[in-house]
Amino acid sequence: MLTFEQWPIDRLIEYARNPRKNDHAVDQMAAAIQEFGFRIPCIAQSDGRLVDGHLRLKAARKLGLATVPVILADDLTPTQIKAFRLLANRSATWAEWDDDLLRLELDELKLDDFDLALTGFDAEQLLEIMAGEETTTAGETDDDAVPDLPETPVSRTGDVWVLGKHRLLCGDATVAESYERLLGTDRVSMLWQDPPYNVNYANTPKGKLRGKNRAILNDNLGDGFYDFLIAALTPALARCDGAVYIAMSSSELDVLQSAFRAAGGHWPTFIIWAKNTFTLGRADYQRQYEPMLYGWPEGGKRHWCGDRDQGDVWQIKKPVKNDLHPTMKPVELVERAIRNSSRPGDLVLDAFGGPGTTLIAAEKAGRCARLMELDPKYCDVIVRRWQDYSGEKGTRESDGMTLGENQMIQASPDTGLERLSAGLGSV
Repeated sequence: MLTFEQWPIDRLIEYARNPRKNDHAVDQMAAAIQEFGFRIPCIAQSDGRLVDGHLRLKAARKLGLATVPVILADDLTPTQIKAFRLLANRSATWAEWDDDLLRLELDELKLDDFDLALTGFDAEQLLEIMAGEETTTAGETDDDAVPDLPETPVSRTGDVWVLGKHRLLCGDATVAESYERLLGTDRVSMLWQDPPYNVNYANTPKGKLRGKNRAILNDNLGDGFYDFLIAALTPALARCDGAVYIAMSSSELDVLQSAFRAAGGHWPTFIIWAKNTFTLGRADYQRQYEPMLYGWPEGGKRHWCGDRDQGDVWQIKKPVKNDLHPTMKPVELVERAIRNSSRPGDLVLDAFGGPGTTLIAAEKAGRCARLMELDPKYCDVIVRRWQDYSGEKGTRESDGMTLGENQMIQASPDTGLERLSAGLGSV
């Protein structure tokens, strides 16, 4: 029969050869004892020698407890005591978690505003458990299908579009207030950035063929490109708690590296996007790749969620049609980065939204995109692209109206409002 006793804490003697290292966990155990009480007794011999409960004893001493509950183990032989010390620490590892039921329990605790750290899981483990399994959301259009640019955009500077669980701001990535408007107090788990390449695409022969609407804003800054990058990267890095991916032309890599470090980034390596075709130019060797900086905020952490057998050369085909935007990336490229460096439900920031590729990648991967785009025309493209892909309708935060409703009013203010009032509006 087990004997429970309440002992003065000084009567217990720790086992000098205890193989478990637990000093790092004393504070966590002390917090648990404060919340729940000393519910699991120590196990000891009558002469005070501790058999099990070393961490609980250290936590009790830290809390200044005068007594602790004890179960006597005098009925065990010295050999059994030695083996039991090991068993007591190993037996908890025998069972496995049912992840779905575990997530359900944690969800209910979270709804009750309970501190989940007191369950014994660390922050990293909780994020992984609560995120669940990776899924893929199929779209109603091809992943890389992009609508044409509108002649007269609906979007205006300062507009915020609510696109399901995603948000899009028509704003300037170099202005810190833009991030406050887009994110509020939220922080993001990763950045995917595809800023202008400072190569003046609109003035190239191919760019001229695309027409005046295809010019990229801030794509011809010359020596001011370094300051532009610092202004854009500094507020973005300040909001990021994970990995950073930045696409850039090889001609501006040195500038990007310097600006990234100056903005507070840690740069360990590049990833190479190896394309299936090259871009014809005047060089002796035609370039068939684009580099992407990979890093994270200096002194911060990144979350690796992908397989460990991946190299830094990604063989991914170019979009079949990419006339809309000269540096358009395939969804597969951005999706790979997102799945490798974030979890389902995480926030992903792209401050250079362009044609909205990051939004589609986030939609597919079950992440929540936060996009910014300076050009109102491209904002309309992003909204329309997401609507076509998802089959859902986005609304402008300021008036609750869809893109189509705004276009109807824009085309004919009087009849447009009448049609909307009559319920005849098109979205």
